[in-house]
Amino acid sequence: MLENIKAVLWAIVTVLIIVNGIYFSLKLKFPQLNFIKIKKSLKSENKQGISPIKTLFLTLAGRIGVGSIAGVALAIYIGGPGTIFWMWVIAIISGVLAYTETLLSIKYKDIKNNIGGPSHYIKKGLNKKNLAITYSVIVIIAYLIGFIPIQSNTIVKSVDMIEKTNHIIIGIILAAISFLIIKGGINKISNVTDKLVPLMSIIYVSMALFTIITNIEKFPVVINNILVEAFNLKPFLTGFIPVVLIGVQRAIFSNESGIGLGGIAASASNSTNGTKSGYIQVLGIYITTIIICTATAFMILIFDYQNVIIDNPNGIELTSLAFNHHFGNIGNILLVLCILMFSFSTILTGYYYCESSLKFIFKKINTKIIKILTPLSILIGTITSPTTIWSMVDILVGILAIINIYAMVKLKKEIMNYHNKKENS
Repeated sequence: MLENIKAVLWAIVTVLIIVNGIYFSLKLKFPQLNFIKIKKSLKSENKQGISPIKTLFLTLAGRIGVGSIAGVALAIYIGGPGTIFWMWVIAIISGVLAYTETLLSIKYKDIKNNIGGPSHYIKKGLNKKNLAITYSVIVIIAYLIGFIPIQSNTIVKSVDMIEKTNHIIIGIILAAISFLIIKGGINKISNVTDKLVPLMSIIYVSMALFTIITNIEKFPVVINNILVEAFNLKPFLTGFIPVVLIGVQRAIFSNESGIGLGGIAASASNSTNGTKSGYIQVLGIYITTIIICTATAFMILIFDYQNVIIDNPNGIELTSLAFNHHFGNIGNILLVLCILMFSFSTILTGYYYCESSLKFIFKKINTKIIKILTPLSILIGTITSPTTIWSMVDILVGILAIINIYAMVKLKKEIMNYHNKKENS
């Protein structure tokens, strides 16, 4: 039942993202390809609050989670190498959606408290309070029963590949460390992600480069397989369409463009310039999908993954086999290290998204409830079936994307006016 719902939902989301990605790209003259302004956007406007570059790392912390490792592996395992090509395509097309949702988030954000996102522009721009509340509620549910649990689930699965352990104990340790950081609020979280994200990205990309260089003779074959399988039209319904859908689904899950979550992170910055913040979020899309996800893909595709059979796959199992193949006995240790950094950073950002959404629904609520529920969510993830979690996450992400894209389409005139005003000033 869940699989059928997910299939229909993501067929709709795919069409919406492609159509509106092309529409906004043409209307705004492809801001996602304006690399000069993307570079300039990283300069801070003032010294107060969280800088734009810190919100980039905060957003990347949320985007570069297990979706960039286990999610990509799962996509290849199910849909083949062709899914990677469509991940690249969607990253470029949907980059403009990350730009537009951030632009609106900054325009309508609560400047006093530096919080914003789709809920704010749905309420203030569309005057649809109930829909705005619905979006916030789904964000909280998506993270507490989906995004956060899948992080801890992947961590315990990866640790098991080194040595079987008590999942509850690992969950308690993760929950305790997370609690110590999130209780310090957004400043403490951003200080951690500011250091963790660059470190984990450099380590991971270096591993991928090592794999490519030491297997350089296989690299042209990998590229050829990606391109050939991406356009394998026979049979059309059971071959080409599923490959495209899986590629789109994994790209959106990894980089979150079109969902609106990047706008929540961007609003935490001291910036009041929507276009500048938008360019920063576009950079985040490229780092996540074009660099990190592609690094995972190459390490798996260079490995002979076709002969692997996995029951109830999380995706991390295939990655583990690839790491062992490329790095020998320390392969699983390196993988666990990467998983810990990627997953932990996502948990921290996920907490902030939940907190911001809760504050939108209840202006004066005590956020201690989220500080308690987040560690609990981590614990639950260590004992839950990954297949169930992935299905729930995919459905909830699809719903968020539909709501957010609907809002951006309705506010397209404001997007155009704001973009043109800032670009010409």
